Amino acid sequence: MNTPPKKKPQTVAADKGLSKVHTAKFTGTDNPRHLRAIAALLRRPLPRENLDTVAGCSNGPELVAELRRRGLEVPCERINFVDRDGFICRPGVYFLTEPDRRKVHQWQAKRKQGGAA
Repeated sequence: MNTPPKKKPQTVAADKGLSKVHTAKFTGTDNPRHLRAIAALLRRPLPRENLDTVAGCSNGPELVAELRRRGLEVPCERINFVDRDGFICRPGVYFLTEPDRRKVHQWQAKRKQGGAA
């Protein structure tokens, strides 16, 4: 009996219309929702519903799109999950990449020195 090869988890690409040139640097933010989302994502990956709760918004995907426009990747990995009714679903989980983390840490350091928003 042949088993099908395992698929790699699906990752939703960040705003495909932007090239790496446009997103090479995190421009920073002073938006409280952005700051709460970034702080939470630095701690751990978050499903959309949790991101909404932590950030204090009702449209997490748009909040993530705003962060992407500011220079972060914030990929969304689709996971397999069984909901409370026993159905398989594929919710998205947002996370920061290593380059995202570097950008945020550099921005935070610059911000502490008074050089960024």
